Amino acid sequence: MITTVLAFLFTLGVLVVIHEFGHYRVAVACGVKVLRFSVGFGRVLWRRQAGPDATEFVLCALPLGGYVKMLDEREGEVKPSELNQAFNRKPLWQRTAIVFAGPFANLIMAVVLYSTAYWIGIEEPKAVVGPPVAGSAAERGGLRTGDWVRSLAIDGDDWQDVRSLTDLRWQLTQAAMQQHSVQLQVTDRDGRATRTLRLDLAGLEPAELDSNLAKKIGLGAAYSEPVLGEVKAGGPAAAAGLLQGDRVLSVDGVTVQDAQSLRERIRAGVKAGKAAAQHWQVERAGRVLPIDLTPRVVRDGDASVGRIDAFVGQPPSMVTVRHGPLEGLQQGLARTWEVSSLTVKMLGRMVVGQASLKNLSGPLTIADYAGQSVQQGLAYYLGFLALVSVSLGVLNLLPLPMLDGGHLMYYIFEGVTGRPVSELWLARLQRGGIVVLLTMMSVALFNDVTRLLGLH
Repeated sequence: MITTVLAFLFTLGVLVVIHEFGHYRVAVACGVKVLRFSVGFGRVLWRRQAGPDATEFVLCALPLGGYVKMLDEREGEVKPSELNQAFNRKPLWQRTAIVFAGPFANLIMAVVLYSTAYWIGIEEPKAVVGPPVAGSAAERGGLRTGDWVRSLAIDGDDWQDVRSLTDLRWQLTQAAMQQHSVQLQVTDRDGRATRTLRLDLAGLEPAELDSNLAKKIGLGAAYSEPVLGEVKAGGPAAAAGLLQGDRVLSVDGVTVQDAQSLRERIRAGVKAGKAAAQHWQVERAGRVLPIDLTPRVVRDGDASVGRIDAFVGQPPSMVTVRHGPLEGLQQGLARTWEVSSLTVKMLGRMVVGQASLKNLSGPLTIADYAGQSVQQGLAYYLGFLALVSVSLGVLNLLPLPMLDGGHLMYYIFEGVTGRPVSELWLARLQRGGIVVLLTMMSVALFNDVTRLLGLH
């Protein structure tokens, strides 16, 4: 819990500082006097100011954002000697550059973070797939449990190597968003028996383009060997004579392909609320042994399921995805562009009702993911930080009042008409923007709570 909170506060602090520094740095370059650079809101916890006319840097108690306060005649009286340093007196192009600099700083930061993660190297599951979801595009295309996906081609373009299962999921998500078909070159787990498959992702309904898209395409968890791990003393597995390292070949005559299918067979070992005996065949030290086992019954929500009190499955095979200096930078640029594009498309689909509002996430989800990524290692956390930085940059460019994109919208109007937006319309748009933002925040918080309660 402490790790999650600290990771969240650090994540938020870094992103806010970078965003506001973008505004601050360009404002100073344009000759605007910056009165205050604040990280957070509310009561001031720390303050530093080099002199009476210098920028005041403050850290406040509520760390959910920040701001840069500039000299502006619309917000207070300005000395005649300082009029040339007022934001509102600057040319349109300079005001536009100052406002745009915040989101742009977040996007540049994402490029640096993604590139650094690629240079360090990320441990990711090998692109060996578990059982495809029944009736999915993957199953219809012929993908089977244990297939190792080596490369793919989108709509007949050049073949691209698949570096990991994470890479495969990302490429398929991109293709599905564009309603494209994909060809896969796959082998067995040992790299033999190459064959080519075709996944028709154009058949997915637009409404299916949500956070569970990978499952709807048909990709589940990474392939895991049906081998037992630690066996708990006194449990059904120990009572039946099962040992750590046993490989399960079949249950009641049905071949077990991977750990996921074995777990499903164990859960199904309950009939009419009572445990049902199962006949297993396991491989131990080169010998095939028959094992009779009866799972114990436990409640899982409204259902009764079987448990054997043993860890089922081995960790998936991992690969290190690492790039050189130039390639890592190229990948960082490409990933930032892809995530930005995907974010805009997803937001657009949510607006027109073609994607679920469940995709909106709030601070609780961000905090949870921040804690998880920190525990997985530096490269994972940098990738997570880059993802949130892109989201912050893109969201701030939305044409909504109170956001940077709203101010840019005003400047576009001013550039086209030659006059600024009237005070009356500014007030109206401001009120409308507040309503939209509060609605988005409420939906995001609701999604956070339902995810934490397991209702999504």
